[in-house]
Amino acid sequence: MSLSWGLEVPFVANCIFPILHRPVNSFPLFVGLRYTRARQRTRFISVISLISVIGIALGMTVLITVLSVFNGFQREVRTRMLSAVAHVQISGLGESLRDWQSVAAIAAKHPHVVATAPYVSAQGLLTSGGNVRGAFLRGIDPAQEDKVSEIGAHMRSGTLDDLRSGEYNVALGAPLARALGVVVGDKVVLVAPQGQVTPAGILPRLRQFTVTGIFEIGHYEIDAGLAVLHIEDAQRLYRMDGQVSGVRLKLDDLFLARQVARELLAQLPPEVSVSDWSRFNATYFRAVELEKRMMSLLLFFIIAIAAFNMVSSLFMVVKEKQADIAILRTMGASPGDVMRIFMVQGTLIGAIGVLCGIVFGIIGALNVAAIIAFIENLFHVKFMPQDVYQIADLPSQLQAGDVVLTAVVAFTLSILATIYPSWRAAKVNPAEALRYE
Repeated sequence: MSLSWGLEVPFVANCIFPILHRPVNSFPLFVGLRYTRARQRTRFISVISLISVIGIALGMTVLITVLSVFNGFQREVRTRMLSAVAHVQISGLGESLRDWQSVAAIAAKHPHVVATAPYVSAQGLLTSGGNVRGAFLRGIDPAQEDKVSEIGAHMRSGTLDDLRSGEYNVALGAPLARALGVVVGDKVVLVAPQGQVTPAGILPRLRQFTVTGIFEIGHYEIDAGLAVLHIEDAQRLYRMDGQVSGVRLKLDDLFLARQVARELLAQLPPEVSVSDWSRFNATYFRAVELEKRMMSLLLFFIIAIAAFNMVSSLFMVVKEKQADIAILRTMGASPGDVMRIFMVQGTLIGAIGVLCGIVFGIIGALNVAAIIAFIENLFHVKFMPQDVYQIADLPSQLQAGDVVLTAVVAFTLSILATIYPSWRAAKVNPAEALRYE
């Protein structure tokens, strides 16, 4: 009678007895590692073990890559959005903010506020050559706007300095300019929703503007709907008598926006409201975070399925090694030693899968843009249309926390998957196992 790894019993006895007298855990580790090495009789079992390793590695690779894409997507949209949206915005409870200079002075004293700028916010229709588009109009002071936003850094044509008071110039987002069919130097007509009373009735106010600049922030929703003009032109057009809609603030740390907003709200008069950037698109950011969590949960099931496959492979190993287990028990191995042998084997499978998953996951997360571009070119498809996802390229931001969490969960599932098969191996009755050998 011989053991399944091809050694005769006397030779096994000569090897096993010294091992049993080694320091604790060396014997289960030695035998467990030997069991992981494939031989002809256990080739099928080894294939199942390999499938388990591949499943764990594949699950981790996909999970790390997807989490990195979600992180990059959030960062990219937030960065581009904040190029045109203030970190904190102070506005009046009505349509205008009275005595905005004192409000800006109070806000500027906050230690985290690095710049302030007034603005006028309104809506209107822009028309040119039969093309009509609704637009969100923002009146700015070009001398102060660069301190609170990055629109000036994203100008494709012209500059914000071309917006001079009294000349009625306007800068448009690139998609908005394309929709209107205009370029720098063309004229557009602004139709203000506030009407003026005439003998013929109430007529909308019209004003012709000259396009002096085109910008493209990279956030499609903003680029397709924002028109920027001089603050004094906006005040005259909307009859605000020198008042503004509010004051925009830039902070030294955008993630402190909610805290700064609460602190300023306590210092400012009760007739003003304070909001931060996270509230401007709160529903959007919450939806992205929910999608990230649900996708993570679904992808964790891939790892769980791989761990379940490992349970099956270990059960088959236990069944095939029953005679070996019986001989080890008769030579003095305890049930705990037998259990640890198979736990070593399962843990090694899990560890290999986790390490491969970490390596390939990091490679995938760092090269996801190139991978997607290759697939798009190969199959002539577009996974990220800009008018739907608001960004043209698939971003990725690898975070150590996601890698560590994924590795810990995968390795924990791998260890848990070894417990029951190993316990069953420890319960093998030597007499029953050797009866037909």
